[in-house]
This record gives sequence, structure tokens and C-alpha cells, in this order.
Amino acid sequence: MTHKYDREADAIYIYLSNAPYAYGKDLDNERRIDYAADGTPIGVEITCVSAGVDVEDLPQSHEITKLLGKLHIKVYA
Repeated sequence: MTHKYDREADAIYIYLSNAPYAYGKDLDNERRIDYAADGTPIGVEITCVSAGVDVEDLPQSHEITKLLGKLHIKVYA
């Protein structure tokens, strides 16, 4: 699992797969999941991370929680 964290933009993109992007779905104003054509989640975009991140409903939430913890980003479950 790789990521791109932009402190200035207060956002992170977490790559779950190398599959090509087909479509995305917003969970709310701060969280978006990108999918491959077969419906497999390939990435998660999260904004406003300095306020903490709600990992509920995110794919691979356990692994995402670990990654955010390493980056000292507060997590809500």
C-alpha cells in the first residue's frame, strides 16, 4: 500500500491497487473511493485529514488505520 500525502492541501491519496481507474464514488465530502472496471477498490482519497479520518466504510480499513497512525493522523472508527 503506497500513498501520496500533501500537508499543504490537507489531503492524502492511498493506492490500493495498480489497476486502471474506471470510476469513483464519494462516501461524503471528505472521502472518495476509486474503482477498477470490475468494481475492485483501487484507491482512497481523503481530504481535511488534519481534523482526523473516519475509516468506517473504507476498503482495507485496518491497513489504512495503520498507515494513518504512522503518519500521526487521528483516526475515528
